[in-house]
Amino acid sequence: MNIVVVAAHPDDELLGCGGTAARLAREGHSVYMAILGEGITSRRRQREGADPSVLKSLRVCSQRVADLLGVKELSLHNLPDNRFDSLPLLDVVKVVEELIERWRPSAIYTHHGGDLNVDHQVVSRAVLTATRPVKGHPVRELYMFEIASSTEWAFQQLAPVFRPNVFFDIADTLSLKLEGMGQYESEFRKFPHPRSPEALTAIAQRWGSVAGCEAAEAFEAVRLIR
Repeated sequence: MNIVVVAAHPDDELLGCGGTAARLAREGHSVYMAILGEGITSRRRQREGADPSVLKSLRVCSQRVADLLGVKELSLHNLPDNRFDSLPLLDVVKVVEELIERWRPSAIYTHHGGDLNVDHQVVSRAVLTATRPVKGHPVRELYMFEIASSTEWAFQQLAPVFRPNVFFDIADTLSLKLEGMGQYESEFRKFPHPRSPEALTAIAQRWGSVAGCEAAEAFEAVRLIR
């Protein structure tokens, strides 16, 4: 089974479904990842003011994480960080459509549309658009994940609200998710920030307790075609 993760920023792929991706790869599925945004340039007043060496380092980190998780191929793009809403939606949809044509996935994992981060919102809608269930479309399953420090920080004030109904047991791969987060030095934070290892562990344990296992990642199933 070909599985594709479509994420907005470097580290979203890990925060959203790193443990699940590693588990699926271990089970013999072909896991592909795409990161659409360049990352971090919004931390400067002007996008052009971002240090090119930092951006290059971030891309290297993304590849290291992909290798750690067992990802078959990583595709990196350069959409403007936290400025996806400045682009025509069609441009983002075309990027996703090209990825689908290239990898022919049966399942896609991507952002939830109710996140605080605008790039997450745009990616979610673009994936929904690119996976419209017309006859012959390869994608049969579509899942949306949460991102620590974005989904919960919307405080359920943005629609739709994240309502997980699918849980992947990641007790055996949580350590890889945490190790991968350690690679992202520019995104890593100390506790009590949600992107700290302590908080990520607590989130996994919380969803695990909901689903009856030691650790889990939560997803909202948008569409399953059987």
